[in-house]
Amino acid sequence: MKKVIFLFVVLVFFSCKKESTESFGKPAASTAAIENPLAIGKEIVEGRGNCMACHQVATKSIGPSIQTIAKAYKGKKGDLVSFLKEEKGPIVDPSQYEVMKTNFAITEEMSDEELIAIETYFYSHLK
Repeated sequence: MKKVIFLFVVLVFFSCKKESTESFGKPAASTAAIENPLAIGKEIVEGRGNCMACHQVATKSIGPSIQTIAKAYKGKKGDLVSFLKEEKGPIVDPSQYEVMKTNFAITEEMSDEELIAIETYFYSHLK
């Protein structure tokens, strides 16, 4: 009976894997810039970042359009990355800020490089 209990404990010990503590996209120890920030920004905005649920490229939906955001931040020399990190307030449509705040749980898990890639993607839509 002792052998069965011992075997069970050993199996449980080795079968339990440590949960990964690495968050959304933060590199383990890398601070290198992303090689293609536009492509990474597109992937995040259109995919895993779920930005397109509220922001369309040219038209306002739930939130302002990507073009409107890019134009406002570029024109006022704003810092979109600081906004996404909740370090600065909104420049575009502050009335929608409370809605956007629910999404900061997603952006706080992103690395600075990923946030810069999002900004690069937004600025790529300036006309």
